[in-house]
Amino acid sequence: MSKKRFLRGTLILTCTGLLSRLIGFFYRIFLSHTIGAEGLGIYQLSVPLQTLVMAITTAGVQTAISRLAASRMALGKEKEARDYFTLGSIFAVVFSLAASLVVYENAAFFAVQILKEPRTLSLIRLLSFSFPLSTLHSCINSYYFAQKRTGLPSGIQLLEQVVRVGTCYLLYLIFLSEGREVTPIIAVGGTLASEAVASLTALFAISVHFRSKKYSPLKITNPLHGMKDILHMSLPLSLNRLLLTLLGSIEVVLIPQQLRNFGLSSGDALSVYGIFTGMALPLILFPSTITNSASVMLMPSIAELQALGYRKRIDYVIGRTSRYCLMLGGACALVFFFFGKPMGAFLFHSPTAGVYIRTMAFICPFLYLNTTLSSILNGLGKPGLCLFHSVIGISIRITFVILAIPKMGIRGYLYGILLSELILTVLHVTALNRIGKQETESA
Repeated sequence: MSKKRFLRGTLILTCTGLLSRLIGFFYRIFLSHTIGAEGLGIYQLSVPLQTLVMAITTAGVQTAISRLAASRMALGKEKEARDYFTLGSIFAVVFSLAASLVVYENAAFFAVQILKEPRTLSLIRLLSFSFPLSTLHSCINSYYFAQKRTGLPSGIQLLEQVVRVGTCYLLYLIFLSEGREVTPIIAVGGTLASEAVASLTALFAISVHFRSKKYSPLKITNPLHGMKDILHMSLPLSLNRLLLTLLGSIEVVLIPQQLRNFGLSSGDALSVYGIFTGMALPLILFPSTITNSASVMLMPSIAELQALGYRKRIDYVIGRTSRYCLMLGGACALVFFFFGKPMGAFLFHSPTAGVYIRTMAFICPFLYLNTTLSSILNGLGKPGLCLFHSVIGISIRITFVILAIPKMGIRGYLYGILLSELILTVLHVTALNRIGKQETESA
């Protein structure tokens, strides 16, 4: 692995991610002012459904493409890497098309029976059209990440964000000019438009790349063997992500219900949920752009180092990245703790958001570190461990949702997040130390 290439790729992703998140951050402020906290809560309720579909159709294949392509390129087998990408992408897109049809036809069931909010019906139907588009550009991004080439994915990410915000604002103006009520549908419209532009741009770029390499997707060598490799790796990953997403969706659906058990009205419960997920949490996650960028580069890089047998180099990478994540998390925790309240009041005109920001400040070191450690474990081919650890973390949060929210309100859930992230860090570090000792002894 080229250290210079890794750092350059991480820097490009970080700069683009920060700019994209900055745009998204002001986008959240715009939404909070136009559709309100309750509308933001309704929109946030529909998002886990998209996450669930992507977990089933794309997440495992996306990771498999990145890992398999990276390991083959490290061994000089570039055509084989492209074959893996082509097979995985076709499989994922076809699967997501089927999922899109199922969700569209059963949108009423998901809205009323699962989310317990009929107002999400139109959002779900419109959102279902974005599934295959999101799948396609996610798979293309994975292929470029496997090569440590971050320019195209970064550009697409920025373009996607600009289109999302621009479309949402345009729909907002249209609604106002027609005297219609501004609803969360404008946010979903922005999402659909951004996914369409991102997927078409990515498809054009990969087509040009294939022509320059004189590669034809129609001339795949041994497709059955390649598909077997993809499924062998992607199925466990997909099942892992599916389980985690299901647990996360249960968590999301339960929060407004438990807030009502705390004594809030339905509207107030959605407002509190909207303030937490649409205002406070995005601000806490804003600095994680840096660790997320490193994590995207780490997974294929660790897979490459493992394929080449460079154990000491892996240990060095783990140590350095962990220290930087803790330093970043510690600095952010101090900023959010001392300035969280004025940030909430100034940015969102919500003192409540400021209280949530300050309470969540302490999760920053663990939250940022866990993203990186999870990526390293996946790069080492240990998705099962990631699943086990994540299930424990989500189970802790769900327990706090059920037991703590009815007694303490949303603050009880914030304490659950802190405890789950702390335990997740301990589990990840313990597992990596054990893996390192085992590989050293067997060498």
